[in-house]
Amino acid sequence: MKEKRELGIIPMVSEIIQNENIFKLTENSSIAVSCEQIGEKGELLRSYLRPATGFDLPLSVDGEGDIVLLLQGEAVKNENGFADESYSIEITSQKCILISATEEGLVRAIMTFRQLLPKEIFSDVTVESFEWEIRGCSISDSPRFGWRGMHLDVARHFMTKEEVCSFIDKIALYKFNRFHFHLTEDQGWRIEIKKYPLLTEIGSERESTLIGHLEDKPKQYDEKPHSGVYSQEDIREIVAFASVREIIIVPEIDMPGHMQAAISAYPQLGCTDMTLKPLCHWGVSQHILNVEESTITFMTDVLDEVMELFPGDYIHIGGDEAPKYEWEEQRRIQDRMIELGINSEDELQSWFISRMAAHIQGKGRKVIGWDEILEGGLAEGAAVMSWRGEEGGLEAAALDHPVVMAPQSHVYFDHYQGEKEKEPLAIGGFLPLDKVYSYEPIPQQMPEDQHHLVLGSQGQLWTEYMKDYAHVEYMAFPRACALAEILWIDSDARDFQSFERRIETHQEIMRYKHRR
Repeated sequence: MKEKRELGIIPMVSEIIQNENIFKLTENSSIAVSCEQIGEKGELLRSYLRPATGFDLPLSVDGEGDIVLLLQGEAVKNENGFADESYSIEITSQKCILISATEEGLVRAIMTFRQLLPKEIFSDVTVESFEWEIRGCSISDSPRFGWRGMHLDVARHFMTKEEVCSFIDKIALYKFNRFHFHLTEDQGWRIEIKKYPLLTEIGSERESTLIGHLEDKPKQYDEKPHSGVYSQEDIREIVAFASVREIIIVPEIDMPGHMQAAISAYPQLGCTDMTLKPLCHWGVSQHILNVEESTITFMTDVLDEVMELFPGDYIHIGGDEAPKYEWEEQRRIQDRMIELGINSEDELQSWFISRMAAHIQGKGRKVIGWDEILEGGLAEGAAVMSWRGEEGGLEAAALDHPVVMAPQSHVYFDHYQGEKEKEPLAIGGFLPLDKVYSYEPIPQQMPEDQHHLVLGSQGQLWTEYMKDYAHVEYMAFPRACALAEILWIDSDARDFQSFERRIETHQEIMRYKHRR
């Protein structure tokens, strides 16, 4: 008889059949992988089991062990080119067998296996004299969407390499497979670009940071410099850390707006002769890149170094909140528009984005941007990340372009999650856990023959009001857990009451504070 007994697993699995067998994990247990190709996945599982159990379990590549990772079957990509992440798990009294046709699927199986163990397995220190038992079961599981992402802005407030890796590890537990790494902003440039060292030497540090909310009057500042840079070696380490967990990093270099830090470092990129510094308050800078060929070359040079560091399929080029005042007022920009035969500033942004997109695509990659890239004409082949509601996603899909749904109404985790008076300062809004869980990424009004264009969804963490990593975690979880579940399971399998009961276990595991 098939049943979905609640075992505290998030996201809930597609199918589980339980039995009365009990597998006991002991210091004499062993881990085996079916081939050398997946050796690092075996090491990953060892690393997850070691801290709490204290067991230094041996790992072999002969496929003979008590816990076996088995790469088996035909790996078939879906219609969007995403990897098959389906897997199965068999737990008997003698063995635990994790099976998938892909390494991605094996990692998802590992994350479920961790959650089948007692919650004490998540302890950072050894739990003495504890019996590590798993209830026997057969699990068959696969995701609904191929893009299940979390975004983190490290430009407004810098997070260390170790903190970024910690965040990646936590979202891996919930089977997210995309990490959107927002690296540049008006307030700071965070990634080393060797050809243009001033981007980090000058652009990475702002003189001070706004105290309180942007709307507070008068504005006050802390008079403390804020900086932080990821060297290219740091980036490689982060990419490698994510890769083992089968999480693809989507780097974002936001352009042509949100570029004040870059223009501060290289004034020739700007539209005026004004001397700028990285912005010290939040909101959108009025300063924007010019559209000279030298600026196009500069940005494609930057993208070349970014693409060398990040091997994933998509490169995010922003395109959001780009004020056009300087383009409207500067004679040389207007002359450039005439030269290009362009009639409006929106069309000029489309031309700029199209130049970047063509360069990225010429390197064998795909381009994605916020929904403003629709204005003035959508670049050929570009995917749209729809944040201002569903409209951008609907428009892009109608044009036969891929879409990642990311509406601020349901997946902006910088919004308050409880009563404003009882919560840390946030940008605004109100996004409780049940509202996240209620979100449906495929809009009701979207024609069925366009559904396949919705790649998935992701949660956003903009860090204007998150000064440290502890605050990031507080805002992310448990709302990210709700998003993880709705992106993994079929919509008709959702059960918020069940999710609430299961999230209680995860609050104990991760010490998340549950906000309804």
